[in-house]
Amino acid sequence: MEELTKSQKARMAIRIFKTTADALALRGYYKPSGKSGQTLAEALRMLSPEIYGTMNDPRIIELKGLEYVIERLPRGIESCNRIILTAQEDLEETSFERIVPSKRRRTSYHIGEKEMCFVITRGLSEIYDVLSHLTFLALEGEKIKKQIRSREGEITPEWRKLEGVIQRCDDLSDEEMDRALWNLSIILGRTYQETRLSYLYLDGLRKESQSHHGLFRFVHDLGMRALEEDAGPERMQLIYFTPTLRDMIGHHRYGEKWASDIKSRLCGMGFGDRPLHIISANLHSILNALYGYGAVKAKDPEAANGDFYGFMQRVRDHQEAIRAYALEKGFLELPDRSDTHIDCQLIDTEGLASVPLHPDLRIPDPIPHEPKPVILVMDYAFGTQAFEVMDELLAPCESDEGPVRFDIRSVSVMGKAGTLPGKKGDIMLATAHVFEGTPHNYIFENDLKKEDFDADIPVHVGPILTVLGTSLQNRDMLKRFQKSSWGAVGLEMEGGHYHRAIGAAIIRGRISKDVKVRYAYYASDNPLVSGQTLASGSMGMEGIRPTYMITRVMLEKILS
Repeated sequence: MEELTKSQKARMAIRIFKTTADALALRGYYKPSGKSGQTLAEALRMLSPEIYGTMNDPRIIELKGLEYVIERLPRGIESCNRIILTAQEDLEETSFERIVPSKRRRTSYHIGEKEMCFVITRGLSEIYDVLSHLTFLALEGEKIKKQIRSREGEITPEWRKLEGVIQRCDDLSDEEMDRALWNLSIILGRTYQETRLSYLYLDGLRKESQSHHGLFRFVHDLGMRALEEDAGPERMQLIYFTPTLRDMIGHHRYGEKWASDIKSRLCGMGFGDRPLHIISANLHSILNALYGYGAVKAKDPEAANGDFYGFMQRVRDHQEAIRAYALEKGFLELPDRSDTHIDCQLIDTEGLASVPLHPDLRIPDPIPHEPKPVILVMDYAFGTQAFEVMDELLAPCESDEGPVRFDIRSVSVMGKAGTLPGKKGDIMLATAHVFEGTPHNYIFENDLKKEDFDADIPVHVGPILTVLGTSLQNRDMLKRFQKSSWGAVGLEMEGGHYHRAIGAAIIRGRISKDVKVRYAYYASDNPLVSGQTLASGSMGMEGIRPTYMITRVMLEKILS
């Protein structure tokens, strides 16, 4: 039998994980320690995602992977043995604690001491995301469990010390904390400094947002939950998918509600026959780029000096003033009312006539369009949710007078992505989106060119890989997509889904085939380089220049 390459094994692992997760969602339940759960675990081990680092090393606990997961799952998940995934439950008026993780916009409810409920509103990508994180935690929990008892079955001294620490970890002296971290490092199989860095990072987040219980308690509770698996079938962790969730898969319940709300508000404000430009981006860069200069100059002329990128760095301290100024100049906020977690902003460019723009923005005054265009900025979607919301948004608006077909002139996508040939802070322009693990590929004419951007940031042009999930990436497979004839320059989760919806809208006659599409990504990580994966942390200040360079180019294209 022919031996598979590492990249082929990785692609097979992704296919197994996806197929198994789809089947389990339809079946309605599974136990991570059962046969189905072990199939997911084996697929994850075979894939060996970069973001989970040393997951496959039985001697050590993967700390950076734990940090990443802790920030994206609800507080207390480490001790739960019953986890429910549902589509829509009316839990707002109950006594259940509502929890939103610090780094992922998802709603969860703490039902009981050991029971958690996830409300899935973002489609299959969210299910894959949750299941991959839960599978990783189960694997790490098994490693920790081995540190609880000695070969003779006695509780180890290190574990007894940990149990004492979690009772008073906020009251430890510096000397006691050092000893506690040293003891924890032995349990984790990591160095003292590695353990200390993870503790300090997570403790800062815990004190800031109360989003988790801290490293000591997390490790303790994860190990104890794994130990409970040995007490009998009734103590084994169970993942349950409700019938409402199974009925929702493949349907656009949330996307339809979201888009209908946005389009009815557009029609209600009289924008139904105005040129419309759609931008998928964060909710601060367009706002700051268009209104920041006028808002700050009026209050602090000195702060408005300098080049565009230096100014954009300074406006971070003036967000409330910019927002208040913008609301007087044709800017509207459209908060989400559908549970998609996608807020929107609306910019009537007629209001920009009285707004002084930064001198470095190459936008004519007045804007040479009649009627003046409207810009709809939508916050980031998540994976397959991008198809759902864009497919519904591009459909005509149903009104009492009949369907209203919007005059959509462009769709621009500014996103974060992993780079393959570059480094954090680089820019990538897509010439096609290639779906990971499927034969689906989408080629298009990108209205953005390398020459549109300043020369001081590397710009990589080529196909972008649309991946199944942030956690389901493998170095060997990514290298193959980069080094082979594919020539991929990056990877992301939404672009291919957006373009699938755009193509469908053109075929169905909902938008013109001449609609401009623009895809630009700034590199938040390089999964091929150790220490530069998403688990290494956020970009911080180094992300400002590429973010606003893309923002500037997109606005100039739309308004010139």
